[in-house]
Amino acid sequence: MPDKCHREQELDERYDVRPTTPRNDMDSPTEIRLRRQARVLEVTFGEEERYQLPFEFLRVHSPSAEVKGHGPGQETLVLGKEAVGIRGVEPVGQYAIRLIFDDGHDSGLYSWKYLRELGHEQTTLWQRYLERVRVATAGPSG
Repeated sequence: MPDKCHREQELDERYDVRPTTPRNDMDSPTEIRLRRQARVLEVTFGEEERYQLPFEFLRVHSPSAEVKGHGPGQETLVLGKEAVGIRGVEPVGQYAIRLIFDDGHDSGLYSWKYLRELGHEQTTLWQRYLERVRVATAGPSG
């Protein structure tokens, strides 16, 4: 019987995102792993930057027009995505990936720059999101 670690590895998917032509692009990730059991997309840039981006975090921060709108102030608060999964990851050229969520959402293109921004700002963005949810779901005060 395989051990737990072996089973987890079977659930992980590694995506090769290295450029097919030689480039001097420090912004490209060196590795992307879909960790289904942990429910995170692990994105690595170089030797020292590694981000664990939860599926829910990625879904509610989708760069799609459905979530971001078409300009400042048009953002949509996405709720109820605690259990969302990612069915697949598709490369888009040499600059982005498309995440295919199990709720049918697949229109956001996560550029390397945006993935790095999500990684750098994860704590701040998540706290801001939770505050927006709290305000939106609070009952009338009286």
